[in-house]
Amino acid sequence: MHAMSASAIDHPVFDTDAARWDAVRQRDARADGAFFYSVRTTGVYCRPSCAARLARRENVAFHASAATAELAGFRPCKRCRPNDASRDARRAAAVERACRLIESADVDRPPSLDELAQRVGLSRYHFHRMFKAVTGVTPKAYADARRSAHVRAELPRAESVTDAIYAAGFNSNGRFYQTAAQSLGMQPRAYRAGGAGMTIRFAVGECSLGSILVAATERGLCAIALGDEPDALVRDLERRFERATLVGGDAEFERWVAAVVGFVEAPQRGLDLPLDVRGTAFQQRVWRALTEIPLGSTQSYADIARKLGEPNATRAVAQACAANPLAIAIPCHRVVRKDGALSGYRWGVERKRALLEREARGA
Repeated sequence: MHAMSASAIDHPVFDTDAARWDAVRQRDARADGAFFYSVRTTGVYCRPSCAARLARRENVAFHASAATAELAGFRPCKRCRPNDASRDARRAAAVERACRLIESADVDRPPSLDELAQRVGLSRYHFHRMFKAVTGVTPKAYADARRSAHVRAELPRAESVTDAIYAAGFNSNGRFYQTAAQSLGMQPRAYRAGGAGMTIRFAVGECSLGSILVAATERGLCAIALGDEPDALVRDLERRFERATLVGGDAEFERWVAAVVGFVEAPQRGLDLPLDVRGTAFQQRVWRALTEIPLGSTQSYADIARKLGEPNATRAVAQACAANPLAIAIPCHRVVRKDGALSGYRWGVERKRALLEREARGA
């Protein structure tokens, strides 16, 4: 879960004719857009996922685009319509339009689910499922996040918290205060002050996986990071909490650090420390699911998506894993590709391999 894009998760490369033919045989929708194939005996070209009867291999040729297939004299299949926008592209366009409708509406009066579905030409049920599959959140959660973003933008420049709430478009402050701490990560007055007064204890040590940084707010651990350079870990912490006061840990905090290091070395011990986990609603759901993966076991990104009831949200799950701020404590290292490959890891694939091997021995 480092700089590797989430789109690479579970998406093979179709760079050989053998790989392309295998995708056609399996009607692999992941290959749609990567190439097209034509059938000499019918004179048509299709998407790899086309449900038409499978042609004989000797009659099949591959093309980089619909345009090159048509230049070669083939006509588009009427079943899979390869010259139209792909299904994923149409879904993404409909969701993007809905997002723009939410963003252009009054902050305190976002469009209803029925209104959004009608505007994009879909049924209420289909639209709701599609929006969650593409974005990882419901339309309501998206609207709530937008409202919180408005308040975050207004708080630093408003004369008071109440002024910020009304300037952001709210007609009352009661509903905002119900979820303020969750949406801002702290109380509104602390956020308005740029996090001033928020103190984070931290320490950098060494473990068998290299350097380790442990940080905590008054609510619990807020960061566990692994790396090769201690200074780089500290700089990253400063960037994440640029307005907070960072202080070295005291004797009590050093015991927390020792507990984290002990957990790294012997995962079967468990980690009985409070966590201060801040993220979007969807990220929180993913991270909670990760903590339920048994020691010594792994699950795929697709497994997690299905567990959340969002089978089409594999990429969103991968992005949530990549955003995990608490290495080891939230075990994103237990998530692998569908084929069992380790894929990327924010703190290095070799560390991921070492953690999994260590957990397998201790399970």
